[in-house]
Amino acid sequence: MVVFPLLVMFFFTSMMGEGVPVDMPVGVVDMDNTSTSRQLVRRLDAFQTSRVVARYPTVGEARRAIQRNEIYAFLYIPRGTTDKLLASRRPPVSFYYSMAYVAAGNLLYRDLTTISTLGSASVGMATLSARGVPPEQVQAFLQPIVVDLHMISNPWTNYNIYLSSVLVPGVMMLFIFLITAYTIGTELKFGSSRRWLAMADGNIVVALAGKMLPQTLVFLAVVYAYMYYVFGVLGFPHPGGTLRILGLGLVTVLASQGFGIFAFGLMPSLRMSMSVCSLWAVLSFSMAGSAFPVMGMDTPLQALSWLFPLRHYFMVYQITVFNGYELLDAWFHIAALVGFALLPLLVLRKIKNAMLTYVYIP
Repeated sequence: MVVFPLLVMFFFTSMMGEGVPVDMPVGVVDMDNTSTSRQLVRRLDAFQTSRVVARYPTVGEARRAIQRNEIYAFLYIPRGTTDKLLASRRPPVSFYYSMAYVAAGNLLYRDLTTISTLGSASVGMATLSARGVPPEQVQAFLQPIVVDLHMISNPWTNYNIYLSSVLVPGVMMLFIFLITAYTIGTELKFGSSRRWLAMADGNIVVALAGKMLPQTLVFLAVVYAYMYYVFGVLGFPHPGGTLRILGLGLVTVLASQGFGIFAFGLMPSLRMSMSVCSLWAVLSFSMAGSAFPVMGMDTPLQALSWLFPLRHYFMVYQITVFNGYELLDAWFHIAALVGFALLPLLVLRKIKNAMLTYVYIP
């Protein structure tokens, strides 16, 4: 309940502590081998995310290096590229990158595209300058439209902010699901279910409240420790304010415990309820919408995404904490989390019957 959530928190946040992957290995196949092509290679190596680690004599060897996971991408500069650039004959410069790793592939695609553009721009600038064209006209000719890019709430493109804010809570929800179902199931496993109910005078609500309340306090302390660490220490953006963070933590813990109790009530078996909780928690990472947008999924999957507490946590966090919009804009997702917290009301009678009559089967 304490050690593993904290380990997960420090593991993910430290693994992506740099914010953006840096010095990812890239190869070069330079068949031209001129001062211009070598300058392109040096510029590629100067990028923060790219590091030229090898030069290959042929495209085939560079491709095999990608397949052996020695490099993520390579730049191919064919023979005669410089001569064609100077003659304005648009030489083809190719680059190949692996999308087996989405973050690495996207970042290196950006770097390689920029290098290809810079190659033609540098030659064009030199040619126009030699003809006596003023620098202002050269800049306007080479870049007629200047893109003014603003990344809202995360201008640093920090992947730690993007990913840890959903991965760590998702794993914490997994632990809460499992421990909640396990705690109730062990009463059957060790034959103490009738004594447990007798201590509550046969009231299943009192029995569950007495069992869950200490865990709620522990989980709240762990979740709030995570939120203090990422928002207070690491400085993740949170224009929504502290009160919304605290409220989101509370409703998330209660919703996760409610789902764990509900899963056991549907299948009053230690093994089956924990299996359902594990499956639901793992699927939550795909259905939350952080890696792949839910609006881009098929219609049945979009409808299914509403059944995962992590999806609603992510939407409330994104709308009210990360972007600072009003709680009213996320009211449906807040209501869904409250609904998950109230799910045990549907299975109270079944859980009480299981505690009194079921026999544990390993």
